[in-house]
Amino acid sequence: MPAMKELVKGVDRYKHFIGGQWVESTVKEWIDVENPATEAVIASVPNGGADDADRALVAARAAQPAWEALPPATRGQYLRDLARLILENRERLARIVVAEQGKPIQEARGEIEGAALYLTYAAEEARRITGDIIPSDMPDEQIWIQRVAHGVVVGLTAWNYPAALMCRKMGPALIAGNTIVIKSHEGTPLSALEIAQLTVQADFPPGVVNVVSGTGENLGAALVRHPIPRLITLTGSVRAGKEIFRSAADDLKLLRLELGGKAPFVVAEDADIGAAVRAAVLSRFENCGQICICNERMYVHRRIAGEFTERFVAAVEALKVGDPTLLVDVGPKFSRPELEKVERMVERATSSGAEVLTGGGRMAGEAFSKGHWFQPTVLSVEDNQMAIMQDEVFGPVVPIMKVDDFDEGLRLANESRYGLSAYVFTKDMRRMMRLVRELKFGEIYVNRPGGDAVHAHHAGIRDSGIGGEDGKYGLDAYFQKKTIYVNYA
Repeated sequence: MPAMKELVKGVDRYKHFIGGQWVESTVKEWIDVENPATEAVIASVPNGGADDADRALVAARAAQPAWEALPPATRGQYLRDLARLILENRERLARIVVAEQGKPIQEARGEIEGAALYLTYAAEEARRITGDIIPSDMPDEQIWIQRVAHGVVVGLTAWNYPAALMCRKMGPALIAGNTIVIKSHEGTPLSALEIAQLTVQADFPPGVVNVVSGTGENLGAALVRHPIPRLITLTGSVRAGKEIFRSAADDLKLLRLELGGKAPFVVAEDADIGAAVRAAVLSRFENCGQICICNERMYVHRRIAGEFTERFVAAVEALKVGDPTLLVDVGPKFSRPELEKVERMVERATSSGAEVLTGGGRMAGEAFSKGHWFQPTVLSVEDNQMAIMQDEVFGPVVPIMKVDDFDEGLRLANESRYGLSAYVFTKDMRRMMRLVRELKFGEIYVNRPGGDAVHAHHAGIRDSGIGGEDGKYGLDAYFQKKTIYVNYA
């Protein structure tokens, strides 16, 4: 098999992984992969195009019938073998994630463990791929409803969790009998390509897993528009989701779109303030605030707002920002455009009346002269219609707003075009039951920080997407139903 990469001008130059082989791109252009902490180019990958998309999809289609014909338990064993190899390479893969994405090393290790867990969970579902036998209205007849594969799936992943998101899509797609073409974000393609290498070690049949690199505008669009794939699964921005929705319409492709969020964090007057502060900090500043379910806006009851805010700001100021290869709390923003976006949002908020309680700008000092560093920032606001309360920040910035009662907190939380995640801290069971009915979000965390379970369901509503991932409901999306009328008269 050809080598997966070569050394060019001092950095590794990767190839596409198509049909079990490392192949050169038909487009002789390259994308430099930058370390967000140092701005150093650490590798380059092909900037693929329509021909590369076609080759990958054709390879996936050729491999799919034989893959679906395998017993599900056999497909599951392949996934277990791959999960084992990922864990055996945990430290190496984690350091690749740190280098391409910028999250602290302990979080990157957790991401790699999560990637393996997604595959293991999918493998465990092999013996739970069930259908139905129902009676017919006709004599001597049964109706069988079977769950079968779609065929070829395209998986498009975001830059914030490049390894985990790949496996989150690959596991259920493959256990259902589909084959897959993955396009990781062009800024963080390395961990996906390295995991592709591990599928070779796990003896996956050629073409079952294909990984290609390129921009969304070129390669991603070509994958979505191609007639071969039946299901497109995306984790990405609202803008990207809407573009894919339009592009997929002509072929009536099925879509799973996990998009942005603007999670409210409601703290009632009866909340455990210490627990709420700890959860608010973790749920905002993990991965430098670059998580779709992050705490993005806070509504704190006026009666406890003073104490809560004082303790919260102190905890934020205690966060250690620095070299993500070390044990720090917050690393750099992913890219220069992302850094500048967050900076503009804070400047706009302060010019519109927001008060900076801590942070407010880029990190200063020699240690931060290279890289994309922004201070952990807390703002105090009074207007829920401000952009900082309505637009996703996706960075280490969070606004706090005082509310007069729980009803106001719920009302303001729902005043959003997003509907992915929400947080509520209260000890009142009646309020808990109300929020189940009244909060218009797909995922609600009560008295705890964020972090979704692999066997639950992760889904948003409104601008946060359609469909969902994880658990039995997420897995079901990777099947289609086939009904067979069996007359045995």
